[in-house]
Amino acid sequence: MKIFSITVLVIMACFITTPTLGQVTAQLTKAPNVPKPLNRGPTTVQVEFETVETEGLLHDGVKYRFWTFNGTVPGPMVRVRVGDTVEFTIKNHQDSNEDHSIDIHAVNGNLGGGAVSQAEPGKSKKFTFKALNPGLYIYHCASSHIPTHIANGMYGMMLVEPEGGLPKVDREYYVVQSEFYTKNGFGKKGLQLFSKKKALQEVPDYVVFNGKVGGVTGKGALTANVGETVRIYFGNAGPNKISSFHMIGEIWDRVWPEGSTGKPLENVQTTLVPVAGSTVVEFKVQEKGLYLLVDHSIFRAIDKGAAGHMQVN
Repeated sequence: MKIFSITVLVIMACFITTPTLGQVTAQLTKAPNVPKPLNRGPTTVQVEFETVETEGLLHDGVKYRFWTFNGTVPGPMVRVRVGDTVEFTIKNHQDSNEDHSIDIHAVNGNLGGGAVSQAEPGKSKKFTFKALNPGLYIYHCASSHIPTHIANGMYGMMLVEPEGGLPKVDREYYVVQSEFYTKNGFGKKGLQLFSKKKALQEVPDYVVFNGKVGGVTGKGALTANVGETVRIYFGNAGPNKISSFHMIGEIWDRVWPEGSTGKPLENVQTTLVPVAGSTVVEFKVQEKGLYLLVDHSIFRAIDKGAAGHMQVN
């Protein structure tokens, strides 16, 4: 993708889909939900993010001061297609304490947008790029100190559909793995502060799916019916640890490693997902029951939070 203009603008984000050419506003979804498949040719797509620093739950009784895109961890999932012109606006909330920006791994040049999106509190920036390469891409904050911004929750994914779209499936889900480093250990109640010392040592207190322990359980759990084909768009925001993505009770029928849209691997039990990388997995469910998504670096799943549920009816 090539950045070719810079300006300042605020665009309100909402959901519009259309089969015709023209300007549209991107559908932005909160994990584990995925924007609807696109049934159109190339167009101009407007996307707006607001960076918000907000307090939320990391675990039962454990609060954390998250730095976010649009108030959620991970940030919204964005879906565009090859050939789209994306007008991307980032607005930094006036109550923020930090400058914020965005590096979209789908963008070529200008540090993925990071060089042209640095926004002070209360300010906004806009850049425009062309979607040239299909795939599933991580985005994250690119303001100094970059690792700290990522460790505090500033990441998400953008899907660039290939021409003609992706094969139809029954259900699609959005899951991102990430780590949190806190001054006190796992499960310590109250407001926990970021520990740069632990982050430098690469010893996370929490390794989680969708922003918190239990983020893919309860209301956040995945669901399916026997006989359905499920696709998961899975990202690993890190900032430090590679993921060994596995589902207990299932085998990935097809895996597109590292977010590629080329020929998939078949019949994969566990797939590696690098830091700041992604994978797409598909599987048809044959049996009812509870299935577990895990990082099979198994202490992370059992003792640090990297586990989720899929209930099959």
